[in-house]
Amino acid sequence: MTVTAGVVAVQGDVSEHADAIRAAARAHDEEADVREIRHAGIVPECDLLLVPGGESTTISRFLHREEIAPEIAAHVDAGKPVLATCAGLIVLSSDANDDRVETLDLLDVSVERNAFGRQKDSFEAPLDVTGLDDPFHAVFIRAPLIDDVGEAEVLAEWDGRPVAVQQGPVVGTSFHPELTTDHRLHGLAFFEHVTA
Repeated sequence: MTVTAGVVAVQGDVSEHADAIRAAARAHDEEADVREIRHAGIVPECDLLLVPGGESTTISRFLHREEIAPEIAAHVDAGKPVLATCAGLIVLSSDANDDRVETLDLLDVSVERNAFGRQKDSFEAPLDVTGLDDPFHAVFIRAPLIDDVGEAEVLAEWDGRPVAVQQGPVVGTSFHPELTTDHRLHGLAFFEHVTA
């Protein structure tokens, strides 16, 4: 079976996420046709979506300007999966603690941008993730802090702080799962639909 995967392609590790989605699909005996989302009309054709990192104000403006934001909301309303990483998590949150970011309110969490530090403060850490048997090696780069969790479920924590959450078909992470050779998190978000 072939699934159609859309990756918002304004910023971030678009090709790395595309590779991770393809690898996760193969691990689940499926194929993935990955499409880059740069304008409205692509999201409705997708079975799953990915909103990568980058700069959250730029991403949110792009999604609203190109009228992609309501398409993503409709995708989630239909129960189709979304993985939002780093800045993508900020954009899908209910509160970015920054008036410049017009969030999509698809994850009931409040976030703080760059709370784990600047680029020089990047780090890697093994995480116990709900739904994965073994720890996941996570890469944190200018990572946002999830400082309040409403209806979302926490999938992973680091140093007592949530760094991965899920609400319905939406999974959000503070870290960059695409920067490793471990594609289990993409598999979890897209092909296993774990419920915390």
